[in-house]
Amino acid sequence: MGTKAKLGLIAGAGMVPALVRAACRQTGRPLFIAALNGFCDPATVAGAEHGWFDMTQVGRLFDALKAAGVAEVVICGAVTRPDFGKLLPDWRGARLLPRFIKAGLQGDDAVLRVVAETFEAEGFRLIGVEAVVVDLLAPAGQLGAVAASEADWSNIRAGIVAARALGAEDKGQAAVAANGRTIGLEDQAGTDALLKRMVDEPAARGGVLVKASKPGQERRVDLPTIGTGTVANAAAAGLRGIAIEAGSALIVDLGATAAAADAAGLYLIGFDNYG
Repeated sequence: MGTKAKLGLIAGAGMVPALVRAACRQTGRPLFIAALNGFCDPATVAGAEHGWFDMTQVGRLFDALKAAGVAEVVICGAVTRPDFGKLLPDWRGARLLPRFIKAGLQGDDAVLRVVAETFEAEGFRLIGVEAVVVDLLAPAGQLGAVAASEADWSNIRAGIVAARALGAEDKGQAAVAANGRTIGLEDQAGTDALLKRMVDEPAARGGVLVKASKPGQERRVDLPTIGTGTVANAAAAGLRGIAIEAGSALIVDLGATAAAADAAGLYLIGFDNYG
């Protein structure tokens, strides 16, 4: 597909969908935004070609994307996994529901693989958000002014092992480690919820948040992501720093995130050869 192929943006919560829109505007790429009710910020779609959709309106979504002439699709922004047993899908969604229920028993990445396969079966090319917003992928190395000590690296390595083990079970992408051991693991509630739990966990003080992609990660959807909010929550939990997998995680506004880490006295590391 050429760079001017019309893009369909399936937009959930957070800042990333707005970055995709801005990148399309900058490059002159035509865009249709499919905003997810209850998740997407209305400011993201203001003045853009768009429609609003419930997660269960699968047929209506595909029809709208095709009517808009969409060729490629990006899925980004936070979305809470629904209770599949309580959904009331349209007829096309009802046909897919058994596959989603089966995948849901395996984990989030299994669900995302079904999502990817479904879009491709409808004739769309699913691409990763970093193919549109090219500076989102985390680089390797020290990303802020604060350096990690040898003790910090001991925690980082422990966190990498824990995060990768969690990912192998398709249960999450993040872990908190301190004093060389795992203190907390991400669940379906996400990274911010993990960090808020750590506020009440004295053993987390001086530790690190590690985020790593899952083995076999569906890279086009749901790569590990951090931003300034992650930094604020890590600081509130008394952590010493954040380490994310270089080339396999996203940083929303690297400059602002690194500046926030500097201001909070946290190190920010992109790791690639550890664990």
